Amino acid sequence: MTDGTLAADRRRLATVVWAVLVSQVLIYPGVPDLITALGASTDIRAGMWFLVAEFAAFVTFAGVWGAASDALGKRVPLVVAGAVGGAAAYLLLATLPALGVGFVGALVVRVLGGATTIGAFSLGMTMLMDLDGGHGRNMGAAGIAIGLGAALGSVVGGALADVDPFYPVYAGAAMLLGAGLLAATTTDRVVEDEETPGFAEIGRRVRAMPGLLVPFAFGFIDRLTAGFFSLVGVFYFRDVFGLDAFGAGLTLALFFLPFALLQYPMGILSDRIGRFYPVVAGSLAYGVVILGVGLSPTYPLAAGFMLLVGVCGALMAPATMALVTDLVAPAERGAAMGLFNVFGSLGFLTGFLVGGLASEAFDYEVAFLLVGGLEIGIAVALLPAVRVIAPRMGSPSES
Repeated sequence: MTDGTLAADRRRLATVVWAVLVSQVLIYPGVPDLITALGASTDIRAGMWFLVAEFAAFVTFAGVWGAASDALGKRVPLVVAGAVGGAAAYLLLATLPALGVGFVGALVVRVLGGATTIGAFSLGMTMLMDLDGGHGRNMGAAGIAIGLGAALGSVVGGALADVDPFYPVYAGAAMLLGAGLLAATTTDRVVEDEETPGFAEIGRRVRAMPGLLVPFAFGFIDRLTAGFFSLVGVFYFRDVFGLDAFGAGLTLALFFLPFALLQYPMGILSDRIGRFYPVVAGSLAYGVVILGVGLSPTYPLAAGFMLLVGVCGALMAPATMALVTDLVAPAERGAAMGLFNVFGSLGFLTGFLVGGLASEAFDYEVAFLLVGGLEIGIAVALLPAVRVIAPRMGSPSES
């Protein structure tokens, strides 16, 4: 494979991941308005269950999609199926009020959408893992796609939601259809192996190789914070600082934009210096600046801390994902990334629940202290484990 072909494939697959993330994040800034249109109250608890429903399906089905792709030796048709299924679920969601279906029915549709969309997302990332060129570089491409998708989705979604709460839903369906069409033009590069392991076998190998649990644990906490910002962040900025959906979306973009733009160079950096400093130092700093957002007395200060959250997140995210690739054989990548996304989706789910319940039971300040403290705690607790694992990894020549 030539360098030009490799770069083109990386861009195309990153665009698929980007489109899926845009479709997802388009919804977030207008969640308070959307759940009202679907028949729920506007409090944070209803918003929590609306987001939890989708991510519960992510947790359940991420590993299933990954193991299925490894067993079939194909990923492209599964990515297409996941994207088209997610688009159909979005369109169904928008018709529920006209059909007289209440909020409980909307939660069921969210589960169906999550079960399909996670296939497009997880396997799109796995196809990036299948490419040569350095795992940090490939995961950096995935990270920049995620960050740019989230940045664009939050801004556009907020603007659309201020016009009509269902406009972000229709736009999300269009993005997923586009992702499916683009995925259909890509080429499978699944590594053939005489004994391609399934999901259960990878689970057994995780128990035999506990070092793999280290990036899984970081992925869990990192995505817990992302889930927290997706729910509590929106309500926090709208309630405390009086922003509309567009303003909340712009504020989320202050995090997502630097997170996106710095992912790729930070991934290359982790290929060169190893994973230890990006993972541990990045996580410590990330936790501190999360505390800063929640303790800020004014909006400009909180917005400044949101920028720093994005920078610190970009430092640690591609290195954490690359650790997964470093630890497994090529034929195990689909199931391994599926497991990573199970932990990550559990993190999102926990972030919704912890953030929503803590904000409701106490206040936003306590919720930010709790989540920022968890990020700092995981970095301190696992520092020795990362120190042991990291020196054996990070070669830019790995494929």
